[in-house]
Amino acid sequence: MRSLFSVQELAIAFGSNQVLTSVNFDLGEGEVLGVIGPNGAGKTVLLNIITGILKPDKGRMVFLDQDIVGVSTVDRARRGIGRTFQIPRSFENMTSYENTLVGGVFGDAQTEKAAGRKACEILDTIGLCDKKLEFAGKLSLLDRKRLEIGIALAGNPKMLLLDEAAGGLTESEVSEILEIVRRIKASGISIIWIEHVLQTMLHGTDRVLLLADGRDMICGLPEEVMASREVEDVYLGTGGKRRKRVAE
Repeated sequence: MRSLFSVQELAIAFGSNQVLTSVNFDLGEGEVLGVIGPNGAGKTVLLNIITGILKPDKGRMVFLDQDIVGVSTVDRARRGIGRTFQIPRSFENMTSYENTLVGGVFGDAQTEKAAGRKACEILDTIGLCDKKLEFAGKLSLLDRKRLEIGIALAGNPKMLLLDEAAGGLTESEVSEILEIVRRIKASGISIIWIEHVLQTMLHGTDRVLLLADGRDMICGLPEEVMASREVEDVYLGTGGKRRKRVAE
């Protein structure tokens, strides 16, 4: 599998708080990589570095064979990096269609006509066609999560970063998010998915990476990682309790 994105020796500290010390991984074309870890492990910090919101203290990030560490947030989006946020950031007084349209116009510099056509396709993918004229602020949590993914897709990403897309949802609603992720993967988009809902990592990813103590502790097939001693220590054992909590 050809590598689309590579992270090498990534590190960042906030004052004396060393959040990430040495993070390394590759994301293949068309792959879904799940990222798990305890609260405060730096998972969201990692996404903020990838998108350019934060600048790492050291390390390289290679996307489509080019180092993007010095590239602006806007340019990274235009090159094909999209993301969602833990708390949906849609415009509450705009409809689902309008939110998705804006994502295409401003996220990918599409014409309004082209973005409109794309918005209809995306709303079908995320299951919001029947609610395209509803205001985002009136949508349920599940539908706001769907819309958040749709807005990110409107930017025409080659790599999509999902930040707890299933957080706060019921078991049946999580299954709907899993189906959306499967559709996105089938379209050829690579995904990095941070999640606490372990069901999604077992059934919606190709590989899972455990982030703890500021580094990538283990990465492999979902079943193997979930059954590993490292995951047991971090989530269940005394090892996880001894670890210093750092800002997520």
